[in-house]
Amino acid sequence: MKKITFIGTGYVGLVSGACISDFGHMVSCVDISNEKIECLKSGKLPIYEPGLEELVKKNVKAGRLKFSTNIEKAIKDSEVIFIAVGTPQNEDGSANLDAVKSVAEVIGANLNSYKVICTKSTVPIGTGSLIKEIIKNKNEKNVKFDYVSNPEFLREGSAVKDFLWPDRVVIGSDNQKSYKIMEEVYNPLYINNKPIINTSVVTAEMIKYASNAFLALKISYINEVANLCETLGADIQQVAQVMGQDGRISPKFLHPGPGYGGSCFPKDTAALASLSKKAGLEMRTIEAAIRTNIFQKNRMVKKMKNLVGGTFKNKKIAVLGLAFKPNTNDIRESSAINMIDAINKDCGVIKAYDPIANDSMKLIFNDILYYNSWQEACDGADAVVIMTEWNEFRAISIKILKSLLKTPVVLDTRNILDIKKLIDNQFKFDNVGLGTSHAD
Repeated sequence: MKKITFIGTGYVGLVSGACISDFGHMVSCVDISNEKIECLKSGKLPIYEPGLEELVKKNVKAGRLKFSTNIEKAIKDSEVIFIAVGTPQNEDGSANLDAVKSVAEVIGANLNSYKVICTKSTVPIGTGSLIKEIIKNKNEKNVKFDYVSNPEFLREGSAVKDFLWPDRVVIGSDNQKSYKIMEEVYNPLYINNKPIINTSVVTAEMIKYASNAFLALKISYINEVANLCETLGADIQQVAQVMGQDGRISPKFLHPGPGYGGSCFPKDTAALASLSKKAGLEMRTIEAAIRTNIFQKNRMVKKMKNLVGGTFKNKKIAVLGLAFKPNTNDIRESSAINMIDAINKDCGVIKAYDPIANDSMKLIFNDILYYNSWQEACDGADAVVIMTEWNEFRAISIKILKSLLKTPVVLDTRNILDIKKLIDNQFKFDNVGLGTSHAD
């Protein structure tokens, strides 16, 4: 059993801290936000993630997980310290490391015994050296410490599952002592024969960026193929299905849609492109993926506008799905933002609904109409657009949908509605790579 501190109780810190406490370790999740910590102490979670609330309650009750704003004490009491603060995007696309640097200074000033300092935050390649240097400069007593990089590979909506049953765990360390300590932290996974991979610090940092950027590239690629399918009359679902049966390709992330979003892919692709430019290189494929993603989001707006006669003015549009993906309330870089913004600017009326993310979207658009069900949102609307593939949207009755809408018009950006039923019910519709109907 290790005494472990997570600095930062955002998505990565909270999920990782709760899961590691479930391994039997004593975990303190600390944050500078008193409001956030008090919220967590009262049992309320700032994010929606399946299985997380139960995991937090279980380990708080067992005494293995606690929350505090006393960062200095938590550092002194711990054997392993995880840095899990945000690294938002700067205007030039690079990662903002202000929070990481600040945490490194606090750690350095409060070292009182040997500790392993571990970064969970996604940071640019080479940040490990910067963190070590900051800690050394603040470490006036020259207390020994080791630094490791332990990137996270969590998918929002299935993060708990991904942490407890990972494909791999990457530990970037420059000596065996720190690696063995991290191996003890992840001991239950080691016993279950999950691959724990030891690399250098800089290699671990690169693995994280390379992985996320590749997945973003894969999404942008299949979206471009889908757009070509529309022009040539091919079926993107069959194309993607057969492609995915090739073991070299795999079916994951071969789902065309309105463009990728979330807290990782947009930020990490931009950061990798920015870093490569600073290194005197160009990541041409990644830069193309970024451009393609912007194009895809704008393409969805054009599709919706074409369906309603070329303008949103005075049209009521039901927007179903606000989160960037299902099973999360995260709306960061969601394609729905682009759609809502375009409808707003063209003087349209938005009737929005998401099973989880209404409150999150209100922080960006507080002047649009929000509803508590898809039926309420669609009632009296001139058209509907599906932006997120929530399961309840997959089960939408096309007959009921038609009875609610003023005109039977739908844009299905996730390809989850039955095209035959849309045609049978005389819908005017569009999708991504499957063909359209312009029934009157």
